[in-house]
Amino acid sequence: MRISKRSLLLAAGILTSFQAAAFDPNKPECIAPAKPGGGFDLTCRIVSNGFSDASLLPNPMAVTFMPGGVGAVAYNHINAIRRGDGNALVAFSSGSLLNIAQGKFGQNLNENDARWVAAAGVDYGAIIVKSDAPWNTLQELVAAIKKDPSKFVLGAGGGVGSQDWMKAAILMKSSGVDPKKMRYVAYEGGGEAIAALLGGHIQVYPGDIGEMKGQLDAGTMKILAVMSPERLPGEFSKVPTAKELGYDAEWVILRGYYLGPDVSDDAYTYWANQFQKAYESPKFLQVVNDKGLIPFKMAGTDFDSYVKQRVGYMRDLAKEAGLIQ
Repeated sequence: MRISKRSLLLAAGILTSFQAAAFDPNKPECIAPAKPGGGFDLTCRIVSNGFSDASLLPNPMAVTFMPGGVGAVAYNHINAIRRGDGNALVAFSSGSLLNIAQGKFGQNLNENDARWVAAAGVDYGAIIVKSDAPWNTLQELVAAIKKDPSKFVLGAGGGVGSQDWMKAAILMKSSGVDPKKMRYVAYEGGGEAIAALLGGHIQVYPGDIGEMKGQLDAGTMKILAVMSPERLPGEFSKVPTAKELGYDAEWVILRGYYLGPDVSDDAYTYWANQFQKAYESPKFLQVVNDKGLIPFKMAGTDFDSYVKQRVGYMRDLAKEAGLIQ
């Protein structure tokens, strides 16, 4: 039987259409592993608002909050119940990776128990105090802390060994203060830590610069230094880096998304492709900028490999700090 060229082209078109429609999220969802406010919420808003603005999703994306263990509850939930759910993106940060590196998400769970799909952007640590605090420079704050570290309470999202604890410890160490002498209070997320700072329960918040956009506009807090290798562009350009002030204190925060470990290749590829499109969309990049992040354009298998390398690096840091064996 002879098959015409037109029939072959038609068949190829049907196959292509079928492959393109192999996965299409009918109920897209972004899980923020903390209460509203803070970095995880910010990360989910980037994809929910950014994809909507850039017309990258057929249906609106819901944002679900799943606090607990600074990401551990969500990680275990995905692995126990939604391993193959291609609709559910989960927000993560470098703090999540640090916890995974230390085994805090469960002894039987590690970086291989997720499919790391894409980056939202990068953020940097920042040293933050209330707007009416008596210190106007990092040098003034450090001088006061060195006189009597016991009088200062630092607080942030996550306990000892978290990335916010690491930021505080790095600042103390670079200032000549034994990190073991600092008083540190752990909160579930950035939103609670900010409330504690404004309420006077803590004096210093080693937070993330991306969370500060709205607060800076409100004039409730001030940033003494950013923990970036060089000054940031835009509205944060006037904030000095800890490095330029003479403190060896840098902390880069990666924000992104993962899927369950059994999510199909079709679903994984779909999301990776959508993020690649988003990185070329001025509307999406504007949302990233509005949330105080710097674009970091990496998705798919390259990103998966990058994240796993970062976890290995953090595991080595944790060992050096004596946090794990």
